Amino acid sequence: MTTLTDPSLFQTSSFINNEWVDHQDDQLEVINPSTNQIIAKVSDSTRSDAEDAVNAAQKAFKYWSGFTAKERASVLQKWFQLILENTEDLAKIMTLEQGKPISEARNEIIYGASFIEFYAEECKRVLGNIIPTVDKSRRLFTYKQAIGVVGCITPWNFPNAMITRKAAPALAAGCTVVIKPDPKTPLSALALCELAKRAGLPSGVLNVVAGTDSQGIGEVLTQHPSIAKFTFTGSTATGKILMAQCAKSIKKVSLELGGNAPFIVFNDANIDEAVEHCIATKFRNCGQTCVCTNRIYVQNDVIDNFVSKLKTGISKLKVADGFDEEATIGPMIDRKAVEKMDSFMLDAKSNGAAVLLGGKRHALGGFFYEPTLLINTSKNMRILNEEIFGPIAAVESFSSEEEVIAEANSTNYGLAAYFFTRDIGRVMRLSESLEYGIVCSNSGVFSTEVAPFGGWKQSGIGSEGGKEGIQDFYETKFHSMGGINT
Repeated sequence: MTTLTDPSLFQTSSFINNEWVDHQDDQLEVINPSTNQIIAKVSDSTRSDAEDAVNAAQKAFKYWSGFTAKERASVLQKWFQLILENTEDLAKIMTLEQGKPISEARNEIIYGASFIEFYAEECKRVLGNIIPTVDKSRRLFTYKQAIGVVGCITPWNFPNAMITRKAAPALAAGCTVVIKPDPKTPLSALALCELAKRAGLPSGVLNVVAGTDSQGIGEVLTQHPSIAKFTFTGSTATGKILMAQCAKSIKKVSLELGGNAPFIVFNDANIDEAVEHCIATKFRNCGQTCVCTNRIYVQNDVIDNFVSKLKTGISKLKVADGFDEEATIGPMIDRKAVEKMDSFMLDAKSNGAAVLLGGKRHALGGFFYEPTLLINTSKNMRILNEEIFGPIAAVESFSSEEEVIAEANSTNYGLAAYFFTRDIGRVMRLSESLEYGIVCSNSGVFSTEVAPFGGWKQSGIGSEGGKEGIQDFYETKFHSMGGINT
C-alpha cells in the first residue's frame, strides 16, 4: 500500500449529505490492476442509498441555488486550491486503483482541478437578456436559473477529471449533484468528496454513491422525479439504455460516448511530428480513452517512412507498474479488457494483418499488454470498425484526400479526428468535412477546460468544458412584464 501524506483522503464509504455512509456487511473490492491485489474494500451502496442521496440533494438545492454566483465561486475556489495542494496523494490513489502511470495521474489531477477553477469564474458571467419590447406597455426579460438535481455516472478511465468536468459546472450553476463512479475506481471520487467537505460545500450539495448495482442505482439517477438532468460518460451501448430511461420523465440529458478516431497523415506532413503525436494520442492511458486514435490512415508515398518511425517510437515505450516514474504505459483495467485485445488480434491476423510489434499479453503478466503495431489491415476487420480501447495501433494506406475523408466519416461515431498536413487549404477543407465534434490539425493534444468537448452522431449529445459546458445546467425563463404604462 502506497503511503499517503494525508491518509484521511483514502475513504471507503459513500458520501451522502456530507456524511460517510458505510455498509460493513456489503462491500466491493477495489483491485490494483498492476498487481491484481485488493487495495480497498468499499461500502457497496444500494438503490436505497442512491434514493437517499437524491433526496438529500433535493433538500439542499433551494439553499445552494440561493447562493449568489460569487458565493458559490468562493467555495469552488477553495475546493480547487485543496485539490492542487493534495495533488500527489490524489495521483497516488488514482494510480493504485486505475493503474495509469503516476505522471499521467498527476496531470489528470491538475486537469480535473482546472474545470473547478474555470467554472468558479464562468458562473459569474452567465447572463440573461433584456429583449427590445414589442409593446410599449410591456418589458421582456430572460433569466438563467439552475435546473435542479443532477445525476451523473462517470467512468473508470479518468476517475478524477470526468467527475470534476461534470460536477464543477453543475455546482457553479447552483445545481446539486449525485454521482455514481465506476465501481472499479471509487476511491478518487471519494477523495474529492473529502476535499469538497473541507472547502465548505454545504450538506447534500455533492453526493457520491459507490456501488456494484449499476442497474438499480442507474434507474434512480435516470428516473427519480427529483432528478432534473442526467449526464453520463461511457459506452454508446450503455448510453442508449440510459437515455431511454430518461425519456420516461423527459429529463435533460448529456452523453459523452464512444469514439472511432481517425488519424490522417498526408504526404506533405512533418512525419516526425505526426509520429510523435500519433503515439501520444494512441497510447495515452494504455489506449483506454474515448479520443484515442483508432484508425491510422497514411498516404501511399509516405507510409513506409511513417510506419518505420512509428515502430521505432512504439518500441521505446516502457510498460511497467504505474508507480515506476519511467513508465509510459501501465496495465489495462481488468482481465476482460485484456481478453478483448486478444480477440481483436485473433480477428486481425486471421484476416491478413501483419504484426510488426507486440500483439500479445506482456511478459509482466496480469493485465499488461504489449504495445502493438499492425499493418495490412482491411475494412472487414473488427479493429477498424469497433472502438479498440487498448494499446493496438492499426495502419492503413490511402491515395486521395476525397478517399480518406470518406473513410474517416464511414462510422457511426463522431467524437475526435486528427490529421497532419502543411497545406492550409486542406486544413480548412478537412476541418469542415470531417463529421466530428473535435477536429485537431497537426496536433494530437487538445483537451482543455476552456473549450467544448463533445461528439457528433452516436458519440454523444451536448458538450463539456468551455462556456458551452455550463449552459445545460440552467433553465431559461422568459418574463413578460406588463402594466408599464398603466
